[in-house]
Amino acid sequence: MALKQLMLSKKLGMKRGELEALMEEGKELEHREAELEQSLEEAKTAEETDAVEEAVGKLEEDKTAYQEKKEKLEQEIKELEEKLEEENRKTSIPVNRPEEKEERKREMAMGKNVIRRGAFKGRTAAERDAVLAREEVREFLERARELKGQQRAVSGSELLIPDILLELLRDTIDQYSKLIQKVRLRVIPGTARQNIAGTIPEAVWTEAVGELNELRISFNQVEVDGFKVGGYIPIENSTLEDAENPNLADEILYMLGQAIGYAVDKAILYGTGRKMPMGIVTRLAQTAEPDSYSKKARPWENLTASNILKLNLSTSKGTDFWQSLIEATAAAKENFSNGEMFWVMNRATKMKLLSKAIAFNAAAALASSVNNTMPIIGGEIITLPFMADGDILGGFGMLYLLAERKGGTFAVSEHVRFIEDQTVFKGTARYDGIPVIPEGFVLINFINKDPQTAVSFAEDEANKKEESGNSGEGGKG
Repeated sequence: MALKQLMLSKKLGMKRGELEALMEEGKELEHREAELEQSLEEAKTAEETDAVEEAVGKLEEDKTAYQEKKEKLEQEIKELEEKLEEENRKTSIPVNRPEEKEERKREMAMGKNVIRRGAFKGRTAAERDAVLAREEVREFLERARELKGQQRAVSGSELLIPDILLELLRDTIDQYSKLIQKVRLRVIPGTARQNIAGTIPEAVWTEAVGELNELRISFNQVEVDGFKVGGYIPIENSTLEDAENPNLADEILYMLGQAIGYAVDKAILYGTGRKMPMGIVTRLAQTAEPDSYSKKARPWENLTASNILKLNLSTSKGTDFWQSLIEATAAAKENFSNGEMFWVMNRATKMKLLSKAIAFNAAAALASSVNNTMPIIGGEIITLPFMADGDILGGFGMLYLLAERKGGTFAVSEHVRFIEDQTVFKGTARYDGIPVIPEGFVLINFINKDPQTAVSFAEDEANKKEESGNSGEGGKG
């Protein structure tokens, strides 16, 4: 990327960070305003009213200053975006103008030159070629190929991924991770805390001239960290020697995206909470409050009886089957959610559901199959192979918090597999996660089997020595 573009991108990122921080100040101002309204209601003397009036004046000053800062930052961001777009246009980099987006939609609708597999899946061949023609991408791929020919250790050979390739890598993870887009994803720079409102109180009816009753609202908090997921992939040097640029980028990004995305999905559902996110099913299956459960979190609750259900519907058909299943899914509470649900199962379970839907309503079954939605109930069906037969895990995705670290690096070394004549590519990502409102999810088995509440994860062979003697369990709620 040209130096000027790098400079503009850097400035743009900093300004967006400033705006994000400023928005937090805006929330604080709203909180102060609510407190002052309450204080005004409670003021009973002239002195108390004067004190509130003085505080209101200070608040108005702060709100005016906040609005001025916000408008200034938004204008600066807009100007930087326009300058960066102009620089991109000068270097013949696609900028996704509306007419280009429409052309891409037409191409995809006709299946014209759309890549079916790999890191560029879903993009047109023209888009792939445009990305690979960029100067910084060519330099990155050349550096990776040059390392192949070195006859010595490549010490500290971290190759920063160009921004455009980071976007592709993330896109690939999104393609293979079927759940990232269904949960509440937040990019965080360090240990983060998420505030959660407690149960909403009921307001009290009274006479028009009667005194108001005091309402109590509590706030809880969960804390998320960041754990590393990734690995390395050895590639034959002969492959690197013979590969054209598209094949090389495809091979590296597609495999890393697959591996990381699969691990993220499994952790969102079955993560142990120890050096990985806490999974939805894992939390539902807890029978006792973990020792390390945060005192600031919502009161821990045993959900094993209410939100893990075993049904015997194997022989049920039509209305009887769907009535029982719908009643079971009602265990997932929608409080604090946006109302959007998803349902996870393996493909065999999905086919069985569709067959049950045909017996009930052929039109509904057909619509569900085409739209990939849960028959009758609604919500997208997501198929994952590690789900047990008959198991359905579903709920309101926005009630699961997935924290993602910023940035990413890509490293290449020939030394570790020198004798095997292989070059090793390393990819990593960092996540943490927790179901902040666990009662928003339900795990059901409808073929009279105990639902699966744990799965095995790829063993951390590289760190076995460090793990010896340390068998503590994770305790996130």
